[in-house]
Amino acid sequence: MSKQEQLDALAQDIRDKNITPDLASQALNLVMGDGNLDADIVFIGEAPGKNEDEQALPFVGAAGKFLNTMLEAASLERKDVYITNIVKYRPPNNRDPLPEEKAAFLPYLIEQLQIINPKVIITLGRHSMEYFLPGAKIGEVHGQPQQTQLGGREVTVIPLYHPAAALYNGSLRQTLIDDFLTVPELIK
Repeated sequence: MSKQEQLDALAQDIRDKNITPDLASQALNLVMGDGNLDADIVFIGEAPGKNEDEQALPFVGAAGKFLNTMLEAASLERKDVYITNIVKYRPPNNRDPLPEEKAAFLPYLIEQLQIINPKVIITLGRHSMEYFLPGAKIGEVHGQPQQTQLGGREVTVIPLYHPAAALYNGSLRQTLIDDFLTVPELIK
């Protein structure tokens, strides 16, 4: 089975098992992810927003445009990376995903990552960081590569602020850009 077929089967499993029925019932689309299925880098956000729900693609709104700008600045393109979220349905009114919603989707995220098999996972925001670096504070560890286990193998996790946070808090914008620009070097 190809990676795309495996990811399609994973998405179908989410639908068949009616994961987070409250979220599923009010969302337009299941937003699995987008990008290169053989990517060395996977970006993980928290959950789809309004634009993402409408287009069934992650990071296509304002935060996505900023992410694209940062990718370009780091000499990367969306087609070179894979982008997803922990929670695959949009929470109502763009609220933060609840702990039980993140927990429900976590096994699917892990399987998704095992299919793609990246060398580096970049968490965007504290919600996705918490799984890989429990107890860490993003203000203390942002931009610093950490080693962790994923499916029995070691993987590098780089926690970054969420692009949306930089849009709302101008002082984080340069911090996020600076952290982001170190990514290509860290991957080498």
